[in-house]
Amino acid sequence: MKLTRPVSWFLLAFGVWSWCIWVTFAKNLWKDGSGLAFDDAGDPTAYFWVHLLLAVTSFLLGTAVGLIGLRGLRALRRERA
Repeated sequence: MKLTRPVSWFLLAFGVWSWCIWVTFAKNLWKDGSGLAFDDAGDPTAYFWVHLLLAVTSFLLGTAVGLIGLRGLRALRRERA
């Protein structure tokens, strides 16, 4: 399958956006002061583990999608040369 330049840029941008959003979310989750992420003893709650799993999954998917976009752009560049 051949990706067009706009699609490749979109996939790459989505990968970068995913990392920016979820890194910020993970930092905020770790610093949670509302009592949702950690109980009174300082142990992680189910809320913490579920949202950490969401963040890690999004990191992995964002990386995969971004790499597909990057590979598409590199293929288009090699094709032009």
